[in-house]
Amino acid sequence: MKEGMLLLSKRQSQILKLIVEHYIKLAKPVSSNQICRILKCSSATVRNEMVFLEEKGLLEKTHTSSGRVPSEEGYRYYVDHLLEPKKMNGEEMLKLQIIFRNQQLELSDCINKSLQVISDMTSYTTIVLGKASHENLLKQIDVVPLDEVHLMVLVVTDKGKVEHKTIQIENVNLEDVKKTINLINRLIVGTPIDEVSSKLEFEIKPIIGDYVKEHEKIYNALYHVFTDFTAPDINVVGKTKFLEQPEFENVEKIRSLFTKLEDQNLLKDIREDDPNDIKIYIGSENNIDEEVTVIKTNFHSKGEEGTIAIVGPKRMEYDRVLSLLEYLKENIER
Repeated sequence: MKEGMLLLSKRQSQILKLIVEHYIKLAKPVSSNQICRILKCSSATVRNEMVFLEEKGLLEKTHTSSGRVPSEEGYRYYVDHLLEPKKMNGEEMLKLQIIFRNQQLELSDCINKSLQVISDMTSYTTIVLGKASHENLLKQIDVVPLDEVHLMVLVVTDKGKVEHKTIQIENVNLEDVKKTINLINRLIVGTPIDEVSSKLEFEIKPIIGDYVKEHEKIYNALYHVFTDFTAPDINVVGKTKFLEQPEFENVEKIRSLFTKLEDQNLLKDIREDDPNDIKIYIGSENNIDEEVTVIKTNFHSKGEEGTIAIVGPKRMEYDRVLSLLEYLKENIER
């Protein structure tokens, strides 16, 4: 079904909305009798409309009962035309406000804690993909010797963000390490953090041998520090929540999904450079699994940017998740 090709009558829309919302809540196929009782109209009328919705690909029959369930296209129609975001309740707001009002917490901790709360409230899996943004520039790199072979490398950005990583280099003169650090500070300070690795590769690597003896060891160790800092920071919360969903009782299905939720490359694709609104990818529209829905949004705050996503069965409480994500995004960006 192509977007915009089909518009349902008022009654057809009512019936589809009722079936989707009933199935989301109870995970049981919906019969025409249930709809008749709610809409107070004849069973023949409802049956005809349900047959029409099935012919248009919006509903499916299940093998186990005479009722109908929404198809992927049915969910898509519901999301595009019938969905009304649900107001968050006071308890949900309070739980998230407590986290964001805690001045002691770094932004990344606020995000991780709130995703844990949302995962517990909804029984869905939550994901954050963070990344030091292009706006963070390298201000300085420093090195502190810890013992004979361990050094702590400190990377400072112009926004005051400090990252540190301990590296191990054996049989290397500390003076050579310092010379390398000075070279980096001289040539690539002011570079966006996400471009430092390629600058090291093309500007430092070709000349480092002129200044330093054990240059390969030192260069490789420092190169890895920067690739670690600029790799997306991925945190998946509440993966086992899928075990609570009736459609994931099959062991093979759950094993396959868990493997995908551990695949960093697959998860990285959630983060596309699309506009900043909330996007909904149902079933085959997402790259994780045909049995799930991914609802995601990007955020920008204090030189950091990233993506937050909520992943659940296609039978997801779309109205509730949209409000939660909207609220979370507002608080992160505030």
